[in-house]
Amino acid sequence: MGASRSKSPQKIRSAHPPARTAARGPLWLARACIVLVLAVNLQCAVAPVAHPEAYAASFQLAGLGGATMVRSLGLLFLMWNVPYAVAAWHPWRHRVSLVEAVAMQAIGLVGEALMMQALPQTGHEALRATGERFVRFDAAGLLLLLLAWGCVARLERRLDEPPT
Repeated sequence: MGASRSKSPQKIRSAHPPARTAARGPLWLARACIVLVLAVNLQCAVAPVAHPEAYAASFQLAGLGGATMVRSLGLLFLMWNVPYAVAAWHPWRHRVSLVEAVAMQAIGLVGEALMMQALPQTGHEALRATGERFVRFDAAGLLLLLLAWGCVARLERRLDEPPT
């Protein structure tokens, strides 16, 4: 019949060694930061796709052409979010996607800031207000993604294998 096997105390290992368990805090903080940015990004993408006419005026666009342009911008925002979603799944294992998201967010911030500088000080108030919202959003998102990246970098220094 089946002989019972006894394991020596040395061979019994926890499913989650202390180092890996302790690593879950920074991993979940990183994930939370990424998910927050992703959620806001997706909202900013889906709303103009669903109701472009509500957003066309803020880009000083009108009519069918304006609605089509705004819907296209929404689709670009959706495409932009692919690395954010991958990084949110597991920030440590998908560090490259997190770095891509940080780079994309930084490019967005710099690009929006440069576009804001190119606008005249008077006139185009709708464009200026839209640009200011984008700059604030991109800056906040970049800070959250940098916090996530910092958490992942800290894990990299402490662990040889990824936490679950």
